[in-house]
Amino acid sequence: MEIGKTNAAWLDENHPNYNRWKRSREISIQRGEFVKKIIEGIVPCSGLKILDLGSGEGGTSASLASGNKVVSFDISKMRLLRQNQHSKDFLKILGDASSLPFKDKLFDLIIMQDVIEHLPSAEKTFTEVKRILKTGGLVYLSTPNKFSLFNIVADPHWGFPFVSLMNRHQQKKYFLPIFRKSEINRNDTAQLISLKMLCKIFSNDFELSLKTLEVVNELLKGNKGIIWSEFHIKLLSFVKKLNLVKAISSIVNNQQGFVNNFFTPTFYFVLKKK
Repeated sequence: MEIGKTNAAWLDENHPNYNRWKRSREISIQRGEFVKKIIEGIVPCSGLKILDLGSGEGGTSASLASGNKVVSFDISKMRLLRQNQHSKDFLKILGDASSLPFKDKLFDLIIMQDVIEHLPSAEKTFTEVKRILKTGGLVYLSTPNKFSLFNIVADPHWGFPFVSLMNRHQQKKYFLPIFRKSEINRNDTAQLISLKMLCKIFSNDFELSLKTLEVVNELLKGNKGIIWSEFHIKLLSFVKKLNLVKAISSIVNNQQGFVNNFFTPTFYFVLKKK
């Protein structure tokens, strides 16, 4: 997800990432339905107060709106306006994730879908999320894996090798001046996070539950709301063509071990506040 305040590079047909972003927009509703399915495996998805933080195209807010009170929160006014194409049955709020305008312990569920890697002030946002979430409340969190072999080969945001290993300072120094000079002043380029770091950030305040197994099962059954990177789409096609589905299914798990540390391209977590 792109969360730039003023530009709309994601709508520029001449941008190298245009097709990737376009596919993401086109499956916005499917992505939301997938989130809903994961949540429904834990709690009934009805009567909840939900914050969709960094809501982008609004597909997830729209998917969860029926029977719930949903707040769609984003830093981009343009994105919030575009969400009307999906639904008007949820509240849209423009703001900064590092300072959330909500009272303590308000929400039952907070969605952070491909957001945290873009946050310039991630620690402030995590503090705010803990503050406004009810005790026992849930966070749905997805974010690309810094150390995934697949992301090292082709970063999910840029499509270049090794960028996933760089922090923002390194991106600005070594990558952007050569390959994306027009975006060198951005402060929200994706800085990927490792499984170890995610566990360190959240384990004191949340019970962590990985959902890799559920995600892979849905993906192999043909769910269209999970991947949109050209590299990952080709990789999935390759797996099916070589009849590797059973082999993949046999090693996938929800443990914080080797597979999820170094192969899983994107982490899918449900966090429960202690």
